[in-house]
Amino acid sequence: MREKGLYSVQAVIKAIDLLETLAQDGDNPTIAVIEKKLDLSHNKAFRLLATLEDKGLVEKDGLTGTYCLGLQAVEMAQHILKSDNLIRLAHPIMVELAHKLDEAVYITVMNNDEVLFLDMVDSFQQIKAVDLVGRRFPILSNAAGKVIKSVSSIDLFKRRGIQHSKELEEELEEIRRKGVAVDFNGLGDGICAVAVVIRDYAGKVVGALTLLAPSFRMLQDRLEKEVIPCMMEGAEQLSMKFGYTRCYA
Repeated sequence: MREKGLYSVQAVIKAIDLLETLAQDGDNPTIAVIEKKLDLSHNKAFRLLATLEDKGLVEKDGLTGTYCLGLQAVEMAQHILKSDNLIRLAHPIMVELAHKLDEAVYITVMNNDEVLFLDMVDSFQQIKAVDLVGRRFPILSNAAGKVIKSVSSIDLFKRRGIQHSKELEEELEEIRRKGVAVDFNGLGDGICAVAVVIRDYAGKVVGALTLLAPSFRMLQDRLEKEVIPCMMEGAEQLSMKFGYTRCYA
């Protein structure tokens, strides 16, 4: 086991210290204050601030010469809080679904053009699907990505250069109509995935509840009568926690 800090990069440590200083201080400091507080030379402090400013993590007030956290730092914090809040709210429902269906249940989100598997409640089965927590997959390669994409703006993906075949658009339209995506082998041979979207108070997609199981346990009759209804009910309960109210015609 390596000693803590053995491979630490001092510039990275100082950058984190600087961001923490800007986050904690009530007053926006000048470069002179930052130099003194972090024991940095003027040149090092200037280069560090300039780098963080280029990345949008730090902003400089041109009139006062003071520094504060940039919009990118705030957005990163919001993403972290959102993920943490999503996991906190989703976990009890995931536990209930995993116990009821005795299959692994995940919470998944879209991150750039990929699906990220955030959290999982496992089944008690001896034969399980592989643990995917922390793994990322191309958004169109699996049920979670397809169900999220089916209710997201198509224009958003066109701006990102993602092309759609007519066959794919028809598949996504069917998923949007049914409210659930099912795929076999998208995340690996012999794996079945069932995914349903979670929405917030504005109807925007927050993520997807995703069940993973060996394909041999996901017979069509079980999917239609047990798995899909339970997953859709769980997604509706979780969406309600985010303030979503379904509108009935």
